[in-house]
Amino acid sequence: MLPTLTLFAAGSLRRAFLPLSERFTAQTGIVVNVQFGPAGLLRERIEAGDVCDVFASANAQHPQTLVEHGLARESQIFARNTLILTAHRRCQGDALTLLRDPALRLATSTPGCDPSGDYTWQLFDNLDALEPGLGEQLKVRARQLVGGRDSLVIPPGEIAGGWLIHQDLTDLFIGYAHYAAALTHDKSLRVVTLPQAQSLRCEYHIARIAQSENAQKLYAFILAEEGQRCLRDAGFLAVN
Repeated sequence: MLPTLTLFAAGSLRRAFLPLSERFTAQTGIVVNVQFGPAGLLRERIEAGDVCDVFASANAQHPQTLVEHGLARESQIFARNTLILTAHRRCQGDALTLLRDPALRLATSTPGCDPSGDYTWQLFDNLDALEPGLGEQLKVRARQLVGGRDSLVIPPGEIAGGWLIHQDLTDLFIGYAHYAAALTHDKSLRVVTLPQAQSLRCEYHIARIAQSENAQKLYAFILAEEGQRCLRDAGFLAVN
């Protein structure tokens, strides 16, 4: 029987980590059981005692919390990302025009459970500094439809923003920019750049939970060139 590792990974990493895990297995003979989900909820599972060898989060906070509590051996950044606004094609105008419009439904991920939601709330704070009151209005308007404990389940292969708009559950969605290339192929959608001065950089961090040599191999593979190539191919930004 081949040795097996369990990798907990933020859901946004699916397009990078499925091919990455296949390449790792081909090279090492070690099977990787990848379990995707909101990083905050994955961290809670590790804290509750679920078996996990390596944990890849969409922020630094969750891995660092595990390190501080003695549940992870080490942690470091391995990828970066940004945010974009996905809109229905009928919604015209730049990002600020769309976000200011109270008639347009706005959806986000769930702060606290999912770093995407946390980053979005930071964006709202930045927009509030630009235009007092706007950020707080957006926090009130935003419907947290994904990334929570009892959120909607996005069908396999679908991107949350596009799927929610297609289901007529929202007009606008703020999510990760590495999905932009795939979303632009959908003629019913618009991918809208957020104001550069108020946008922010999303930092992905990886933590080694297990002490085993195999866990160290997977941790190192993700940080090395081949793992980084899988991330770049999926639209993530280089660490350097």
